[in-house]
Amino acid sequence: MNAFFDTLVSRQDMIQDAFIEHIYLSFVAVAIGIAIALPTGIMIARYRRFAEPIIGVTAIFQTIPSLALFGFLVPILGIGSPTALIALIIYALLPILRNTYAGIVGVDGSTIEAGRGMGMTRTQILRQIELPLALPFIMAGIRTATVLTVGIATLATFVGAGGLGDIIYRGLQSYNNSLVLAGALPVALLAIGFDLILKWIEKRATPKGLKT
Repeated sequence: MNAFFDTLVSRQDMIQDAFIEHIYLSFVAVAIGIAIALPTGIMIARYRRFAEPIIGVTAIFQTIPSLALFGFLVPILGIGSPTALIALIIYALLPILRNTYAGIVGVDGSTIEAGRGMGMTRTQILRQIELPLALPFIMAGIRTATVLTVGIATLATFVGAGGLGDIIYRGLQSYNNSLVLAGALPVALLAIGFDLILKWIEKRATPKGLKT
């Protein structure tokens, strides 16, 4: 443990920079993933004939090993943050897309009919009925995507995008377990922290009648 704490002190600046880079990569990837997957999930819930092909294509990308996907993108986009972000966005899409679709499709039809009977428009039904009722499913997808993205972002080091993967890789190269731990522990804490924040947001946003 003394060696670990000594590593934290001596490499403090490097770890701090890598931590900030990791947060940037993870946050931006998940934010863009939400911006793409959420409206797409709503759309395929409306036009369900497109649901299986779109989810299927997204699932195919998910099956590509993460390191291989980074490798495929390098000849096309080069090295750096853009390549890492595109790969991370691809991995963030499926959980959000699938859960958004499942959440909206799972809303009780009688509730929607009641809204229509009250004269609500399709947009009002979406905003006031479907999205609030589907929120637990949607947030579960976002939380899954976030934890997944934080973990996969460690591979960004192989495309020159930085992050905590740099610390881990340097530790592996030098057989320095303390340095590996100094990179891996912040990744775990970051994933847990993001998950707890999203859980808090979910509780605040979920209608009182749906809270367990």
